Amino acid sequence: MKTKKFEAGETVEIQCASCELEQVHTIETVTKQGKITKTTCQVCGTGNTYSKGIKTSTAMSKTKSSAPYDRTNKYRKGQGMMHSIFGPGEVTAVIEPQKIDVLFGDRTRRLIHAQQ
Repeated sequence: MKTKKFEAGETVEIQCASCELEQVHTIETVTKQGKITKTTCQVCGTGNTYSKGIKTSTAMSKTKSSAPYDRTNKYRKGQGMMHSIFGPGEVTAVIEPQKIDVLFGDRTRRLIHAQQ
């Protein structure tokens, strides 16, 4: 079974983490084998990075800035944040009323939120 080889400049329709919809993305970079390593949403400008064809992080949109992580704030899936130790991240799941999974680079970490 052959896998499609992509080239920089092509477009693909994939789930946008920021828009939370299937959107057209421009392929920014690819590996020598033609696997996507970075895309940018044509609607909101959010960039995504990939490792071995799997989404590993979401770069912050050029028009949005992420607020610093604050354990007293309540977060929702898809929301970005800037952690003082782990750097930029994106909430990938709300686990319990006060726990979230956040993707930082290539590692997901479980954090608390909505703590008073």
